Amino acid sequence: MPELPEVEHAVRRLRGWIATRAIVRAEAHHKAIRRTLTPRRLASLQGRAVRDVSRRGKHQFVHLDDARVLHVHFRMNGDWAWVAPGADAPRHVRLTLHLDDGARVVLTDSRALATAVLLDDVAPVLAELGPEADDPALTPRAFHAMLAGKRTPIKVALLDQRLLAGVGNIYATEGLWHARVDPRVAAGALTLAQARAVLTGVRKALGRGMRREGRYAEGDSHEFLVYDREGAPCRHRDGGTIRRIVQGGRSTYHCPRCQRR
Repeated sequence: MPELPEVEHAVRRLRGWIATRAIVRAEAHHKAIRRTLTPRRLASLQGRAVRDVSRRGKHQFVHLDDARVLHVHFRMNGDWAWVAPGADAPRHVRLTLHLDDGARVVLTDSRALATAVLLDDVAPVLAELGPEADDPALTPRAFHAMLAGKRTPIKVALLDQRLLAGVGNIYATEGLWHARVDPRVAAGALTLAQARAVLTGVRKALGRGMRREGRYAEGDSHEFLVYDREGAPCRHRDGGTIRRIVQGGRSTYHCPRCQRR
């Protein structure tokens, strides 16, 4: 699933392709997209200029000149692609925005889980999101207070977008490895020092993701320090072996030797 770094890179590409351009026509190619972008709503995009593209957590916002916003979420594996005039579109196109320069920007998604909806106000979406990990106002003490009373394992808690917006399975796993914190420990049981280590670890993991352009490919376990490396030696060089457990229906990878309870 694309998480904050992957979505941020996608937003930067999209902004370069579409900002200041006008939408000539919009097409929805899948029934899931047509549920929210009805023919009437698609028609209302005609002639609208794009003012900006922004991101909050994993959510993307295409700001139009009439103050409305096209809210897009990739879900499992959505992505944007730019198609030159006259060129063939890629596979699994779910939404097409025809631009005034003859090019097209398309939302691709092989699993058809990505969502797109026109909003008059993004406030309700933003209200459901917690701070991002790199928010200067998010101090270790504030983060520790956010975890207080939570009985869920810290790895599961980190997936809650109301806690940290943009963190998903990969970067939660990587962050806990950096912090040397066992993913099964109850979030509310962490000490202030451990909470500080987790916040620092998540920031490190997200920073590594931001330095890598584009997406990782399926099976690219060498891109990560612990995620998807079951049975491999721990890169803390302490002789540990990476193990895989399941938490909340998601795979968690950890080193039981350096991530002790």
